[in-house]
Amino acid sequence: MSGRPAQASAWARLHAALMPDYNRAATAYWWAVVLAGAGVLVFNLVALAALPALSWLAIGLGAACAVLAGLFPVRIPGTRQSFVASEVCLFLLLLALGPAAAALAAGAEALVGSWRTSRRWTSRILSPAAGMLAMSASGTLLQLALARWPRPGAAALVLLMLGVAAAYFVLGTQLVAAVPRLKRGEPMLQWRSHLAAFRWVGVAYAGSAAVSALLLLTYRQSGIGVLMAVVPVLGLLLLALHYYFLQQEAAEAMRGVAERAAADAAGHLRALRASERRFHSAFTQAAIGMALLDGQGRLQQVNPALRSLFGLGEQEPLPETLQQLAHPEDAERLARHLAATAAPGPAEPVEATTPAAPGTPVAPDTAGAGPSFQVELRCRHRDGRTLWVLVHGAPFAESSARSDGGDDEPPAQGAGGVNGLAAPGPDAAAPRLIVQLQDVSARRQAEAGLQRLAFHDSLTGLPNRRQFLEVLDAAVARARRDAGAGFALMFVDFDRFKLVNDSLGHTAGDELLVQLARRIQGHLRPSDVVARLGGDEFALLLPLPHAADAAVAEHDALPLAERLLDALRRPFEVAGHRLAAGASIGITFSSQGYDTAEQALRDADTAMYAAKAAGRGRWALFNDGQHARVSQRLRMELELRQALDAGALQLVYQPQFNLASGALIGFEALLRWQHPVDGAIGPAQFIPVAEESGLIAPLTDFVLRRACGQLVQWQRQQPDCAGLGISVNVSGLDVVSRSLLARVQQVLDDTGLDPRRLTLELTEDAVMAHLDAAQANLQALRALGVQLSVDDFGTGYSSLSRLAQLPIDSLKIDRAFVRDMARGSNEAAVVAAVVQLGSALRKTVVAEGIETPDQAEQLRQLGCGLGQGFHLARPLGAEATTAWLRGQAAGARPTLQ
Repeated sequence: MSGRPAQASAWARLHAALMPDYNRAATAYWWAVVLAGAGVLVFNLVALAALPALSWLAIGLGAACAVLAGLFPVRIPGTRQSFVASEVCLFLLLLALGPAAAALAAGAEALVGSWRTSRRWTSRILSPAAGMLAMSASGTLLQLALARWPRPGAAALVLLMLGVAAAYFVLGTQLVAAVPRLKRGEPMLQWRSHLAAFRWVGVAYAGSAAVSALLLLTYRQSGIGVLMAVVPVLGLLLLALHYYFLQQEAAEAMRGVAERAAADAAGHLRALRASERRFHSAFTQAAIGMALLDGQGRLQQVNPALRSLFGLGEQEPLPETLQQLAHPEDAERLARHLAATAAPGPAEPVEATTPAAPGTPVAPDTAGAGPSFQVELRCRHRDGRTLWVLVHGAPFAESSARSDGGDDEPPAQGAGGVNGLAAPGPDAAAPRLIVQLQDVSARRQAEAGLQRLAFHDSLTGLPNRRQFLEVLDAAVARARRDAGAGFALMFVDFDRFKLVNDSLGHTAGDELLVQLARRIQGHLRPSDVVARLGGDEFALLLPLPHAADAAVAEHDALPLAERLLDALRRPFEVAGHRLAAGASIGITFSSQGYDTAEQALRDADTAMYAAKAAGRGRWALFNDGQHARVSQRLRMELELRQALDAGALQLVYQPQFNLASGALIGFEALLRWQHPVDGAIGPAQFIPVAEESGLIAPLTDFVLRRACGQLVQWQRQQPDCAGLGISVNVSGLDVVSRSLLARVQQVLDDTGLDPRRLTLELTEDAVMAHLDAAQANLQALRALGVQLSVDDFGTGYSSLSRLAQLPIDSLKIDRAFVRDMARGSNEAAVVAAVVQLGSALRKTVVAEGIETPDQAEQLRQLGCGLGQGFHLARPLGAEATTAWLRGQAAGARPTLQ
C-alpha cells in the first residue's frame, strides 16, 4: 500500500516537469503517440536487423542527407511556409529499402528538427514518434500497392508516390497538431483550418514524392552515372530557387518599408494638422490668458481670456509689448525674464523688485529650467486697479511643416490674426514665446489677510510677538556690528489686569487692552516700536544713537519709562467704570551684549518681574543678580526629569464632540504635573524647559504610550468606544526628529491601537518654522495612517500655498479666538475665515476652549465640525473618564452634556 502513493507522487512530479499545461485529454493522447512511436521503433529495428552493413550504411547516409537538407529550408515568398529537400531523401529510402528504413530516417530528421526549434521535451519526444508513425503507415500502404502491382510504369509510380505523400502529410501533421488543440479543449480534427495552415507543407511533400519517383526511374533506366549528374543539377536548382525567393522577399520588404514610410509621413501630416487644430482650439478657448510673443516681447497673438483679464474689448487695440501691461515697477523685471527665455543660456538669478511689507513672503522667481520662467508680478487693469498675475513663459516654435491648404487645414483667422493682431508670417518657424497669465489676486489678498493675522495682534492692531522678535533680531544684529546703533528694550506688564477680567469680563478686559495700547502709542517717537506679546504683556523697542555710553542710554530711556508709568496710572473709562490699571516695566540695553532677540527679551522680562516684586507700578533695570529665575528654571528641569522617571506626571482626557450631532468622537490627552511643593505646574511652564533640556522626546513618548494604551483599554472594555480617537500634542522638536516615525510605530505596535485613531497635534508656528525639515516625517506619518492636526491655528504664520501642500487632516482654532468670539467681533470673523478655509482645503476644523452655550451655538452656525471645552466636558483623569464613559453609555453613546 505504501508503494502506490510514492508511485503516484513520482508520476505527478514527472507530469509537472514535462507537461504542466497539459490537460487529461492532451496527456493521454501524448502518451499514446509516444508509446506507439516507441513500438514502431522497436519493430523497425528488429525488421532491419538482418540487413547487410551496406544497407545500414545507405540508411545512415539517407538519414544524414535528410537532416542536412532540413537545415536549409527554401522559404516560399508571401507566406510563412517553406520546403526542404529532406523529404526527397526519405521517399528515396522508402522506395529503395522499404518503410522500416524510411521510418528510422524520418524519426532522426524529426528529432533534429524539433531539437533545433523547441526547448520543450514534450515536443522533442513527440515529433520523432509522430514522424516514424506517419512514415511507417504511409510506407506500409506503398508496400501493399507494390505487392499488387510489382512493376508499375513511370506514371503509375509517380501517382503511387503522390498518394504516399498525401498520406504522410495528413498523418504527420495531424498527429502533431492535435496536441495544442486538445490542450485548448478543441476537437482533434479540424480539416479546414488544418489545410489552411499546412497546405504548403502538403505541396512540398507532393513535390518531393514526385522528384524521388523520377530519380528512381532515372536510376533504373540510365544507371548511376546519369543519376549522379542529375542530383547536382537538382541541388543547384534548389539553391537558385532559394536565392531567387530571398530576392523576392527583400524586394517585398523594401516595398513594405516604402509603403510604411509613406503611411507614416501621411499620418504625421494628419497628426500635425490635428495638433494645430487642437492648439488653436486650446489657445482660443483657454480659461487663462495666453499670448504668443516674438523674441523681442512683441505681442503676436492673444486669446479672449487675456483680453478679459485686463478688461479690454474684442476690438480694442492692444499695446505693442507685454511689458506695457505690467505695473511700471515690475515691467523691467518681466522684460529681463522674457529676454533670458528668448535667448536661452546659463540661468541667472532675477532679483525681485516688488516691494513687500515686513513679514510678507515674495513668491520666488524660477528661470532657466527648460528654459522657462514663472513669476508673480503686478499688472494694470483697464480700470486702473492693480492685478497680481502669475506669469509662466516658455520658448515656442511653430512647425515649418504647415500644410498648404487642404480639407484638414484649420480655418484662417484673416489678415488680422487672432484678436486683431498680426498673423504669423513666413518666419513662423522662428523661436517665439508662449506666455500664460493667471489672475492670483484673490490668493494674494487671502495670504495678506493671513499675514496680518500672523504678524499683528487682532485685538489691538499692534505687531505681535513674532514680528516684534524679527524687528528685535535686526536691532541686535545692528548693535553687534556698531556699538553706537544700540537700543533700549522695555517689557511692560499691566498690574491687576486679571482682576479686571475676573470682575468685569473679558470684553471689558479687551477694551482696556485697546486703550492701553493707544495710550502707549501716544507717548512714543516715530522710530520706536511697540508690540503686544500676549495677554497684558507689551514690549517696546527704542533705538538709541548713543547706546555705547550706558549713562547716556539710561538718560534717554528712563524719562520715557516715567512718562509711560504716569500715563498708565491715569484712569481708563471701560464699560461705564473708571479703572486705574498701572504697569510694571522691565528695561534692558543693548550694551549687555546680546546675541539673539530672545536673550534680550528674556532679560527685560526678568527685570519686569523684579519691578513687580519691588512693589509694582515702577520700572527696574536688568542686572545679573536677577538671574535667580534662571536658577529656578534649572531646578525645574531637574525636578521634571525626576518626575518623569518616577511616573509622577499624569494625563487628563478632555472629550471632543461633533458639534452638529453632539456625538463623542474622541479625547485630547493633556499632560499635568502636580508638584509636591509648588502644586500644579502647567505645560506652558515645563514644556519649554523640557525642550531646552532634551527631555521633550521621552516626555512625548510617555504621553503617547499612556494615551494610546488607555484608549485601547476603553475600546476593549466598551464596544461603543471602538470608533473613538485620541489626540496627542507633539513639540516642534519632535516634528523634525528623525526618530519620531519609529517611536510612533513602536507605540502603536506595543499598544495595538489602530493608527487611524491617533491624531498628532502640532502648533502652527512649529509646523511653519520647521516645514522643510518636517515634511518627510509628516508624509511618513500620513502613510502610516496617523492623523495630523495644526493646533493653535490663527496665532502663527501660514502661507496658503504652503498650507494647502501640508499632509494635514484638521485645523484647530486657538482658544483665544473662541474665548473672545462675541457676535460681530474681529475674533468671530477670524473663526469664520478659518472655518471657510478648512472647508476649501477639505480639512476638518476643531474649536477648543468652548466655555459658553453661545460660543457653541455660534460655532455650529458657522459650520465648525468638532469642538471641546469646559462647556462641553471638563478634562478628567483616566479612572474618572472610565466611569464617565460607563455612565454615558448606559443608554446611548456619549453626547454633549
